[in-house]
Amino acid sequence: MNYFLTEEQEMIQELAAKIADEKITPVAIEYDEKGTFPHDIIKILADSDLCGVYIEEQYGGLGGGIMEMSLVVEQLSRACGGIALAFAGTGLGTFPIILFGNEEQKKKYLPDIASGKKLAAFGLTEANAGSDAAGVETTAVLDGDEYILNGTKMWITNGGEADIYSVIACTDRELGPRGFSAFIVEKDTPGFTFGKKEDKMGIRASATVELVFEDCRIPKENLLANEGMGFIVAMKTLDRTRPGVAAQALGIAQGALDAAAKYSKEREQFGSTISTFQAVQHMLADMAIQIEASRALVYQTCRHVDSGAKRISKESAMCKVMASDTAMKVTVDAVQVMGGYGYMKEFPVEKMMRDAKITQIYEGTNQIQRNIIALEVLKKYR
Repeated sequence: MNYFLTEEQEMIQELAAKIADEKITPVAIEYDEKGTFPHDIIKILADSDLCGVYIEEQYGGLGGGIMEMSLVVEQLSRACGGIALAFAGTGLGTFPIILFGNEEQKKKYLPDIASGKKLAAFGLTEANAGSDAAGVETTAVLDGDEYILNGTKMWITNGGEADIYSVIACTDRELGPRGFSAFIVEKDTPGFTFGKKEDKMGIRASATVELVFEDCRIPKENLLANEGMGFIVAMKTLDRTRPGVAAQALGIAQGALDAAAKYSKEREQFGSTISTFQAVQHMLADMAIQIEASRALVYQTCRHVDSGAKRISKESAMCKVMASDTAMKVTVDAVQVMGGYGYMKEFPVEKMMRDAKITQIYEGTNQIQRNIIALEVLKKYR
């Protein structure tokens, strides 16, 4: 379908697709097995000027938005959802600075992210603060010209590999979520260390690590926005990055359909290729329908967000739910089309099926997203 991308968006899409096909596809299975973080792919993205597609030109980026970021994520995820996450996770960690950083903070941090010199990460989730983001227990206490951070963040994408962390901590426990604040924390800050790297079912090329703060002192200039704005920083960020998760899911689904359709043209049973069997054709048709419907919603949501619309929570949640549910269904069906071969680790759809699952879970489970959608829908009725 013609989604009326601009010439620059088409160039970004084509370049990302070329990198996916030529640089990521050949190493995807190996990186998954070894849990290798894709520093070499980030270098390629940096050399191709893709790391800053969503960052303003004045800070070294290409001046795009969520649409441009999602186009890159989708194409990279077609080859490997885990490798793509190094790029997407950096976007998640960067948007708090884009949205709420002051001029000094933007000038200090955004150029290095845009150039690919540094990666970013977002620290919200804790042992008791997952779907209930209001359960954050990490604290930040102002002591003179510094904040002292104490606590632990769990399951942080790019953890240990990123250089810049946007972290949500509690500055006034009595106020609940209104007592949360957001901070920029740099790697190698004394008192800031990392826990073990998690051994995951999927997206294994992505680093998922604990962040540990033990009397970690950061300058008060590293506060994003104002004290008490942390929960708003987190929610506004996630509203803008959930389409990126949807794009990741979309890319994984497209990669699975491509692999299954190609296999169906090669695999012979009962004297003909299985692509001639109506049962297989109908599965492929349903996969294609679901992917294209998801793509239409994802792209339109990205444009809606980039338009500066004030209310985007419902649409952001919708595209995340639809695309991730599609990715799970499509990858399962791709394995079915390929039969025993699809179940083997030497073929990509087994990995795609494992990678797809997380898109239904992180940045807000699909059950939580449905709560958000329902609340917005019901506001229209008395």
